[in-house]
Amino acid sequence: QAAPQGGAALSRLGLPHPALPPKDLPPAPPMPPAMWEVRSPSFWRAVFAEFFATMIYVFFGLGASLRWGVGPLNVLQVALAFGLAAATLVQVLGHVSGAHVNPAVTFAFLVGAQLSLLRAAFYMVAQVLGGVAGAAVLYGLTPAAIRGNLALNTVTWRELGGATTVEIFLTLQFVLCFFATYDERHNGRVGSVALAIGFSLALGHLFGMYYTGAGMNPARSFAPAAITRNFSNHWVYWVGPILGATLAGLLYDFVLCPRMRGLAERLAILKGEQVAEGQETRHHWDSLGRDPGVPSWCHPARGTSPGAKH
Repeated sequence: QAAPQGGAALSRLGLPHPALPPKDLPPAPPMPPAMWEVRSPSFWRAVFAEFFATMIYVFFGLGASLRWGVGPLNVLQVALAFGLAAATLVQVLGHVSGAHVNPAVTFAFLVGAQLSLLRAAFYMVAQVLGGVAGAAVLYGLTPAAIRGNLALNTVTWRELGGATTVEIFLTLQFVLCFFATYDERHNGRVGSVALAIGFSLALGHLFGMYYTGAGMNPARSFAPAAITRNFSNHWVYWVGPILGATLAGLLYDFVLCPRMRGLAERLAILKGEQVAEGQETRHHWDSLGRDPGVPSWCHPARGTSPGAKH
């Protein structure tokens, strides 16, 4: 297309045409890796999924833990409620966010360099807020005579160190189950991933209810504490699960089933420069519609689901 007369005159003088971009401009600086993740719609879907899943988990779990009649609380009922809630959410939202529904689980995956630091931070904030939202809805729906302390976790031991140790062991076995069932290298896995995680959580409740109320999830413990404003010995339900999850992540990833990753690769994953499942760049992941915060067995591109048998 011919340039306008004014542009032609500028061209004869050796000046650039005002309507054409200069040829010698330096290339735009590359976008930080974290920005690619934040700008992805699947990232925000995953963050919302963690918020929504934790809200549902806390709502049903705490609701089943309230006393509606006389007599002691049915521990089996509570264990089944939390276990079935976790299994359902893994089945429904595992392909969206991984359905961690637990800051301790997310922290363990961060320790194992299986998701970026940015994603872990957003997940944990979403989980805590989702838990508070679920507890608030339950509080508003339940009669005052029934809701009591809203199934607040309390330490029944005088020795807080012993209670913390129990929380460490409860969370350790649960997160080990999470790591094993989410491991994409488990080609010979048999059974349902969702049910395995649900059973592991129920196991923790069957034992831990008598000792600490079975926290295993800081978001679950924080929610009723925030609504009732009772934070007595609340630190136990953060320190114990986080330590247990960290031990589980280190034990699985470096001892039981080590991943052959160098320090540079792990740092790249933590910074969001590389996805945990392979060597794809963020651009390649975006083109495939894959989400690096989701275990590879439940990526739609692989045609599998959390409930599928392997």
